[in-house]
Amino acid sequence: MNEMDVGLLVNPIAGMGGKVGLKGTDGVVEEAIERGAEPIAPGRAMEFLRALSDIYDVGGSPPVRIVTCGGVMGEDVCKKTRLGHIIAIKDVNERTTAEDTKRCVLALYDAGVRLLVFVGGDGTARDILDAVQDNKIDDLLIIGVPSGVKMYSGIFVVHPRDAAEVVRLVHDGTATAAEFEVMDADESAIREDRFVIQLYGFLKGPSVPARFQGAKQASPETTDEFEAQEAIANYIIEEMKPGNAYILGPGTSVRTFAEILGIKKTMLGVDLYMNGTVHNDVNESQLIELIGDFDNAWIIVSPIGHQGILFGRGNQQISPTIIHRVGKDHIMIISTPSKLSSIEGETLKVDTGDSEVDDMLRGYIRVITDYNEFRLIRVE
Repeated sequence: MNEMDVGLLVNPIAGMGGKVGLKGTDGVVEEAIERGAEPIAPGRAMEFLRALSDIYDVGGSPPVRIVTCGGVMGEDVCKKTRLGHIIAIKDVNERTTAEDTKRCVLALYDAGVRLLVFVGGDGTARDILDAVQDNKIDDLLIIGVPSGVKMYSGIFVVHPRDAAEVVRLVHDGTATAAEFEVMDADESAIREDRFVIQLYGFLKGPSVPARFQGAKQASPETTDEFEAQEAIANYIIEEMKPGNAYILGPGTSVRTFAEILGIKKTMLGVDLYMNGTVHNDVNESQLIELIGDFDNAWIIVSPIGHQGILFGRGNQQISPTIIHRVGKDHIMIISTPSKLSSIEGETLKVDTGDSEVDDMLRGYIRVITDYNEFRLIRVE
């Protein structure tokens, strides 16, 4: 079996703003660190590399070799795996920038890489697209391993393990190429609770639809959609228990619930409603401190349009720790029928970053689709 070089590029700061409620990391790395944020990307890169090692059962000379960048941009995690690796570029800043990402893309390409796996978020995808276009590169396939906060772009696989499987299919010659959307989200606007997102361009990647998340689609703004959201909201309000705590995820469906309840909701943040008071835009540590007793806590969340992802995209404040303490039986998933039908395969997905919590959530789960109407939907 022929050996194939696989490029690995890690954006070490991607996703650090999630649990601490910053809705991204662009331009706010120092603030994220001050709030206690810890690196996410190295762990996600390690998940990918371990899955790749398992696929090829590394013990001799595996058919793939990792070509990566120095230090925190790939070398550090590669040293911890059994896969062979070489360094295409050593000189990267300890506190990396977009320019480091662009230089690494070119260095990896010049080293012969034609399949690049990057670990980051939408901002990293945009930097890679800039490097590809600026250097007129048209024969590089890209796979995104999600490590950012939002990740609205379609270039990302659902989970790091999916990236390893896509690499295998490319190596076997069974994956053709396709174009994937790269979305440009204005993080400063999002922090002000304004949803500003547009198409930035396209990156070429392996066509394995079942493994990629697809780009986010906005919920339709129709009368039928709003009436269904209202019916769901009225049902939940009737079922609410006095003295219980309700963690409210982002999105228009949950916002409609909050409006009918008569409380303020940050559309793109996570809020907490308990004892008649709403705590807006809370992070993981605030949720833990405010709730205390999780036996009477609930999570209300809606899947991302088209992607179908419940946890791990844009709501990292609802961390694996929070989900585990609340428990699967106290998670209320809300989705209108039209939103469910827009989701690929009508299956939901989770990518919390904690395999035990992901396993806890897998299987069938009840989704509220209208007033006192439910569907059992499979969580992958």
